[in-house]
Amino acid sequence: MLDYKLLEALGAVVDQAGFERGAQALGLTQSAVSQRIKLLESRLGQPVLVRAPRISPTELGRKLLNHVQQVRLLEHDLLDHVPALGEREHRLRIALNADSLDTWWCEAIANFNTGQPLLFDLVVEDQDTALGRMRDGEVAACLCATPRSVQGARARPLGGMRYLPVATPAFIEQHFPEGLTPQALTEAPGVVFGTDDRLHQRYIAHHGIAAPFPHHLCPSSEGFFRMIRAGLGYGLVPELQCREALNGGELSLLEHDSNIVVPLYWHYWRQGGQILEALNEHLTRVARHWLTDLSESERHEPVPPI
Repeated sequence: MLDYKLLEALGAVVDQAGFERGAQALGLTQSAVSQRIKLLESRLGQPVLVRAPRISPTELGRKLLNHVQQVRLLEHDLLDHVPALGEREHRLRIALNADSLDTWWCEAIANFNTGQPLLFDLVVEDQDTALGRMRDGEVAACLCATPRSVQGARARPLGGMRYLPVATPAFIEQHFPEGLTPQALTEAPGVVFGTDDRLHQRYIAHHGIAAPFPHHLCPSSEGFFRMIRAGLGYGLVPELQCREALNGGELSLLEHDSNIVVPLYWHYWRQGGQILEALNEHLTRVARHWLTDLSESERHEPVPPI
């Protein structure tokens, strides 16, 4: 039988990215958590963590974390029938991209009500890499750009986020005086969210640019947008975020007939319990108010062409 105190220690160390923070989250000493991990590895006869260069689960560790995520969700359902077993407050750990968090996510879940205390533990991850969190058993659900689910999970399309190439009128006049030419794209500074952000590369590749290009790195969705509005570069911004600035003339489109629609898929564990199933149905119903409809081809294409 599995000792869930040991699995809880494993989950805390991975969630908090370290033994010290994991121990603080559990209210234990670092030594106690370390002993629990060692005991778990001793009983299983193989390691569950890779300790360097950073804390990450082994293949066995990922399977255990996946199991723990699903057990936590099912336990919440059990508390509905046997409340004396513990606290009814529940926490859902979800990975989603920063653009969704800054534009539509909060409004979408504002009216989600299960009649029970529910806390969200949100992990910001790029839409191209969020599924890794699911695969590693770190989250109960995630938003990502691929329809392919991990083993034991399901995926459903929510819609697409439309991104527009924008900059200030002054920036466009200075860096694109002859329009969106290949030379201008290789010389004008762009703004990129982070090293995992491939959206900008896809955009310039559509215009035949494969070489490195000058760019700022800004791992903040709000900061990313502020840099563009300040005239420091051009970039691809969600239409939901830049519509007002475009209408007011603060920003302009680099070209009027180009946009990228990134499909968003909601991934969740099959054995996720009633509360996760209720959230699945809620998001499927309300996301259409903010996201664009996906064509049949887009449903099967992680990144549709521009």
